Amino acid sequence: MSAKTKIAILGASGYTGAESIRLVMGHPNLELKALTGYSRAGQALEATYPNFTGYDLPPIQKWEDVEWSDIDAVFACLPHGASQETIAQIKDKVDCIIDLSADFRIKDPDLYASTYGRPHGFPSLLQNAVYGLTEYARNDLRGADLVACPGCYPTCSLLSLLPGVEAGMFDLSSIIIDAKSGVTGAGRKAKEGLIFSEVSDGAHAYGVASHRHAPEIDQVLGRISGQDVVVSFTPHLIPMNRGMITTTYVNLAKGVTFEQVKSEYEGRYATEPFAHIVESVPQTRHIRGSNRFVMGIFKDRIPGRVIIIGVIDNLTKGSAGQAIQNYNLVRGWDETLGLKHLAVFP
Repeated sequence: MSAKTKIAILGASGYTGAESIRLVMGHPNLELKALTGYSRAGQALEATYPNFTGYDLPPIQKWEDVEWSDIDAVFACLPHGASQETIAQIKDKVDCIIDLSADFRIKDPDLYASTYGRPHGFPSLLQNAVYGLTEYARNDLRGADLVACPGCYPTCSLLSLLPGVEAGMFDLSSIIIDAKSGVTGAGRKAKEGLIFSEVSDGAHAYGVASHRHAPEIDQVLGRISGQDVVVSFTPHLIPMNRGMITTTYVNLAKGVTFEQVKSEYEGRYATEPFAHIVESVPQTRHIRGSNRFVMGIFKDRIPGRVIIIGVIDNLTKGSAGQAIQNYNLVRGWDETLGLKHLAVFP
């Protein structure tokens, strides 16, 4: 039996870091060798996440203190902005980095700067990073040394739209995406708007007409279609821990029928291990903790328009699960390795 691939997780104290740890621990080919985090360096992981109590895990340390000769690959779960600085310094020390932040998703440095309010310090790395929307990136992922995992909102939105966009079935000037996410999408930080009494018993929109994931969605739709695309995208925060639902409204191109769209989607996703079309209305409670994207396609009561509803777990398929799926393909492994667990319900 060959030796396991040795993994370091940067930003282990955040929610995506913890989800990455959970998935790496259940992967047959991976061994967790290092966990990093600045504010909690020197602590055991179970001091931050008691659910890991009783497992033999490395302590949290600063990334500069990692013995990089012992590491094969990295899952970087650092905050946006901080990720690029660290990745630039360790990239030549490991075989592959899977970045879960936004630092390498947007290819245009000027667009990155206007979206995230700071210049990109490493444009050459930016250009060479593979955008890891797995179902549309398989040919680029094999052997990649830097993979930018899509954001959770773009993952759910793009998987809902791309089969129809790729087939030229949609009027791309009319796309409306109504998106809702659980609170873990905002990260694990002390912030007034995220405390229980601010989040529970209500829902609210945020980043209206300005959310940083909208340019990421535009970029991919434009690349696939060959057209300039600007979507209307509005995210909402709802009082649940994890999960995401996008309801997308799009007008059909001239001469295209609902039945043709549904047939195109069913054919495109028929053999996908983690993308599924259902006849019922998708619900976030049915994908919790899994790497599944589940969608439904519906004929709107307005002629010539379809409604596409997609759901993912924002921490799994929208983040750490997709990262594992991407790394499996980088290595030429079965992309479902370590990801076959069922959703937790109820």
